[in-house]
Amino acid sequence: MQDLKILALQANLIWENPEANRLAFEKMVDQNFERHHLILLPETFTTGFPVNPKKFAETTNGVTVNWMKSMAVKTGAVLAGTLLLENNHGFANTLVWMTPDGDFRLYEKRHVFSMGGEDKMIQPGDQQLIVELNGWKIRPMICYDLRFPVWSKNRYQHQAFEYDLALYLANWPAVRSYPWRQLLIARAIENQAIVIGVNRVGKDELGFDYNGFTMVLDAKGQVLAQGDENRETAVSVLLSKDELVRFREKFNVAPDWDDFVFRD
Repeated sequence: MQDLKILALQANLIWENPEANRLAFEKMVDQNFERHHLILLPETFTTGFPVNPKKFAETTNGVTVNWMKSMAVKTGAVLAGTLLLENNHGFANTLVWMTPDGDFRLYEKRHVFSMGGEDKMIQPGDQQLIVELNGWKIRPMICYDLRFPVWSKNRYQHQAFEYDLALYLANWPAVRSYPWRQLLIARAIENQAIVIGVNRVGKDELGFDYNGFTMVLDAKGQVLAQGDENRETAVSVLLSKDELVRFREKFNVAPDWDDFVFRD
């Protein structure tokens, strides 16, 4: 079975400056991208969070999505990150999964952060997304989604897991760093899946500090790789599908999971 090499970029975002952020990420990618299959960027990687969508929202034909396409072509890797996109019902905090052939898939953040006012500007999504890469089934999600285990729940049908890897791309403040780490561990253990949480560092213009702790966890909840606290870090990790399958075969709790149907 194929291994999956992933690069997660923990960076200091420049507030409301898409061009500067694209240039900074391009530099980080150029220095680290070789032989990776997937490159992960934080939530709202061009602007920071939250920002006015009327001013900063783009379209799928806009500058940032086209930049992601060019970076995917240059690196030969899938590129994933979130930005504000305009759609038919307003604006969404949207994860773009961009492949080297220029094809892309979208996931709109389900749980908008009402305590931070995101719900006043951003429409929540209602569709989950599963993508495949190198024989891995991957479930991308965004930041606040991490707190909602039902939305994150893996499924097991016909002796197969719905996903092998869950992604959470985030702007998660340092004041809530402990829950960030514990929830990532919990999502890995309860779903018998590898989990990656990508967070930013630095201070935004609203006064919030971000300390990183980008984490890669195996299906036991053990740390495989981690970003440095309060420092920009390129976290590189090689994931073994064989190891995941062996663990699931040895200790498979999935057949005993409760069945449920998600209702909006």
